[in-house]
Parts: sequence; structure tokens; C-alpha cells
Amino acid sequence: MRPFPEPDPGEPALGSPGRYLLWLVSAHRASAVLAVGYGVLCTLAQAFVPAAIGRGIDRGLVAADRGALVAWCAVVLGLGLTQAVTGTLRDRCSVTNRFGAGYRTMQLVTRKAARLGAELPRRVSAGTVVSVGATDITRIGAALESTARGGGAVVSVAVVAGVMLTASWQLGLVALVGVPLSAAVVAALMRLLHARQHELRKEQGALADLAVDIVDGLRVLRGIGGERVFADRYRERSQRVRHEGVRVAGVESGVAAGRLLLPGLLVAVIVWLGAHFVGTGRMSPGALVAFYGYAVFLAEQLRRATSMVDQLTRALVAARMVTDLLAMEPGLGSGDRDLDAEAARGTLRDPGSGLEIPPGRFVAVACDRPDDMLLLADRLGRYVDSPVTLGGTPLAEFPLDEVRRRILVVDHDARLFSGGLGSQLDPHGRAGGGADFTADGTADRLRRALDTASAHDVVEALPEGLGQEISGGREFSGGQRQRLNLVRALMADPDTLVLVEPTSALDAHTEARIAERLGAHRRGRSTVVFTTSPILLDRADHVVLVEEGTVVAEGRHGELLADARYRAVVTREVTTA
Repeated sequence: MRPFPEPDPGEPALGSPGRYLLWLVSAHRASAVLAVGYGVLCTLAQAFVPAAIGRGIDRGLVAADRGALVAWCAVVLGLGLTQAVTGTLRDRCSVTNRFGAGYRTMQLVTRKAARLGAELPRRVSAGTVVSVGATDITRIGAALESTARGGGAVVSVAVVAGVMLTASWQLGLVALVGVPLSAAVVAALMRLLHARQHELRKEQGALADLAVDIVDGLRVLRGIGGERVFADRYRERSQRVRHEGVRVAGVESGVAAGRLLLPGLLVAVIVWLGAHFVGTGRMSPGALVAFYGYAVFLAEQLRRATSMVDQLTRALVAARMVTDLLAMEPGLGSGDRDLDAEAARGTLRDPGSGLEIPPGRFVAVACDRPDDMLLLADRLGRYVDSPVTLGGTPLAEFPLDEVRRRILVVDHDARLFSGGLGSQLDPHGRAGGGADFTADGTADRLRRALDTASAHDVVEALPEGLGQEISGGREFSGGQRQRLNLVRALMADPDTLVLVEPTSALDAHTEARIAERLGAHRRGRSTVVFTTSPILLDRADHVVLVEEGTVVAEGRHGELLADARYRAVVTREVTTA
């Protein structure tokens, strides 16, 4: 059972954070209007309580009229019940707005991330994406939630000020002047707070980026003894965040002091003047009690109104980050030419480097520069604009989704997701269990993929095997993750599989088993392995040497060993001019 439906969120009104927040409100128009309406009714019921109590004192207690006292007590009770009912409904609608806004924003961010795909890490840092999901969405939801109480506060302040002005123009004037003045002072502090929060948000994003880098490279850092360097770097960056946090806290303390002190001074002035009016006979005791209640009520509503402004200020900062992410558009276009199974079995060729991948062959590519491996893999999979052709037709003319389905690129940074291991290894999710797990041959194909990747021991070591819940693969070593990623790639069974250093973290015996089985497993399909491992190169049908981004030699591994350039790349033999 889902707590919220999954409507199509449509396209938000981008361009400014304010427009995005208004779009969210319009997307929840019914609950937003009801929340504000209930909030106004609730605060007005609360606002009329002091007037009812004052009338009860004057017409019941002072006049010694029991009937009037009972009647006004009943009015106070009715106002209290109205306040309780409308307050409950207000909070119900407010919570709906809060989680609805957060859910819609998460929908949009997730869909944008999926649409950008491999372009996302190149255009925005991981820390920024984490901060959007962990912090900014929460702030946007809290801002929409605050509009119910804040809207009711604004309306009730205007109503109570009018009532006070009618009952006593002197006290009403004090309220009409004091409330806007207090609000103006707090609003000035809010603007300063907005700027400070923006700087803090930037520093927090940078710190999150650094934390992600440290976690990803923790094993390597321990291996080379670099923990101290990164610890010092993290400490320095965290001190910047702390410094910005202290600056924000200074302004926040000023805002909190203004929200408490200014309404308190206003209450003190109103009560003092009211007591003076009672002493001179210009005001009844009940009216004084009512005005005191009004003053306390105004102070509370002013705090609610400024709290709403504070939440909206934070939401504007958060919405800026969200709209910046949503405004990104994929840089790669998508063609409309059909890419069927026959077309996908054509020769894959990169004119820039001269690299050709014949259909149905196991080709290994050795590059003298590690960066060229990733660059060529991205070009073959069309993760960057390039003149690569498939069967003589530029990849750019085919739909991008079809290219992704037909050509799968798996680099050494490929990740597992959280969830059941079986469902992570099978792209169709059937390996997680179910009636069709064995009926459609998924179990046999998974068993064969595990055998090819020499990963049976990884699964068998888990208490629940394929049903084991994993948390993004953090519980596995680097070599275990590589083997599981290879299993997932083999289960996808694309027409062309491009692997980048798939065995770099494995021991020689395990690597040899994988090298021996990979070609047979992929027989009839194109397989490209970017590697400098002699074990993999020796098992390939065809080996290509790339030097400075250009193909300079081709052949079998044994033949190419006669080339000094090849030996320098594969065996690390140092050549002399």
C-alpha cells in the first residue's frame, strides 16, 4: 500500500525557485487551499477566545448574571472545540502537503537523474545530488507545511488588529504600528539569514563531495597510507562548514531574539496602557483581560508568521539547488532510425581511433594510457558525441535507448544497488525468486553467468544466498564486486558488451578461469575488453594496440609480443631509444 498516489508530476515551472514552489502549491491545490482555510478558521477561533472571556467577565462576573456567565462559557467551549477540529484537519492537510511536495520533488529529481544517465556524474557532483535528496527536499516540504499555520497567523493578526482598533483606537493603533514594525525588523534579519544559509549550503555540498570521495577510495587510501592527508583535508573543509554554520547561527539567534523580544515588548506596552485605561474608567476589566489575550495571541501569531518566512527562506535556497538540477538537459541527441537485431550485429567502428569491432568476436584492446580506455569505451557506447558507426550507420542516428540496450558498457566503477542480490544480478528482476524464476530459464542462465564470472563462492558465502539483502555492494571486496558486476552484464546479454578492466582486482587464478570461459559464454555476440592483462589478452580472438588514442597494431597476443610497443604496454617492459 502506497502512502501517496503516483500521478505524473508533469513539467514544473522552472526559471526561479519561487516559481517552482508555486508550481508545487498548484500541484496540491486542493489540500493547500484546505490547509490554509482550516488554518484561518483555527486561528480565528483562537483569536475570539479573549473577546468571549472578556464579555463573560463583564456581563457575567461583574454584573453577577449567572445566565450570561454560562452562555459565554458555552461560547468559549464552542470556540475551543472549533479550534480543536479545524486544527486537526489543518495539520492533516499540512502533512499531506509536506510529504506530497517532497515526493513530487523526489520524482522529478529521480527522473531527471535517470534521463541524464551517465552525463549526471560529469555535470554535477555526487555530494550535490545527495544533499538535494537528504536536505533540500525536506526543507521544501517543511515550507509548504508551514503555509497553513503561517497563513492563518497573517489573517488572524489583521482581524485582531481591527477588533482592537474598534474597541480602543489607542491600543489598536499600538498593535497596528507595533506588529508591522516587529515584522519588518525580523524580515531584515531574514534577508541576511538567507544569504548566510546559501553560503552554508555551498560549503555543505563541497564537504559531502569530499566525504563521498573518501568513502569510495578508502581501500586505496589505506593501501598507500593516505588516510592522514585526506583526514586533514576533510578536517579543513569541515572547519569551513563549522565557520559558516556559526555565522548562520549568529543571524538565527538574532532572528529568534527578535521573534521573542519584539512581541514581548508589544504585549508589555498594550497591557500597561490597558491597565491605565481601566484605572481611569475608560475601559472595563473584561476589556483589559481581552486586550491582554489579544496581545499574547498577536505575539504568538507573529512568531508563527516569521517562522513561515524563515521556512520559505530556507525553501528558496533549497529550491534553487533543485531547479538547477532540473534545468539540466541531456547533451546527447537521440535519432529515429530503427536499430533491430540484424542492424545491431554490424561492425562497430570508431573512425577517430581506427578501432573496429567485428560482429561476434571477442576483441581485447590494450591502451598505453588508462584514460584512453574509458574514452574509447564511452565513444563505443555513445556516452559522448563521436563519429562511431554501427554497420556503417552513425550511432547518433539510432534512438539512444536502443543503443543503450544493444551496446552495454561496464567500467570498473560500476555499482550494485541496494536490495536482494538476485534481483540486482538479473536486469529483469526475475532472479529474486518467483514462479517464473525457473520456468523461463533464468535460473540456468544465472547459474551459467556465475560460473563464467567465477562468482559461485561469493553467493554461497552469504547466509541467504541470492535472497541476501545487500546495501549497494559495500559488504563485498573489490574483486567480489567486479565478479558480481560481470554476472549482471552477462545476464543482460547485449549484442555488444564493452568491459573496462573487468579483472583488475582479481588474483591470477580467478582471472584465468574468467578469461577461459568468457569467450565461450559470449559466442556469437561481440565482446570488447579494454585491458592490459596478458591473461585476458591471450584468450581474445583478436587484440588491438592503441597508442596515444590511435590503433597502431593488431593481431593475436602471441604475435604482438614481438612488437616492442606492445610489450611496453602489456609487460611493462621499458624500451630505450
